[in-house]
Amino acid sequence: MDEEYSTVTSKGQLVIPAAMRRRLKIKEGTRVRFVEDNGRLILQPLTPEFIDRLTGCLAGEPSLLDALEEDRRQERKHER
Repeated sequence: MDEEYSTVTSKGQLVIPAAMRRRLKIKEGTRVRFVEDNGRLILQPLTPEFIDRLTGCLAGEPSLLDALEEDRRQERKHER
């Protein structure tokens, strides 16, 4: 794991070191996600490469839409 340091400004801003920005393909306008995990702050750049890696990760999982529709069918059934 690479380590580099930066300082938070009075406005809560933080500069990501240039070498890390290049490696992670973070450019002006790149959205980032902040996750708090047991006292750690995780910053996840939402780059096209990251989104591409997520594509299909839920393939084969039960459909949430199907489950919602089934729940509604059951509710209607019990209302009658």
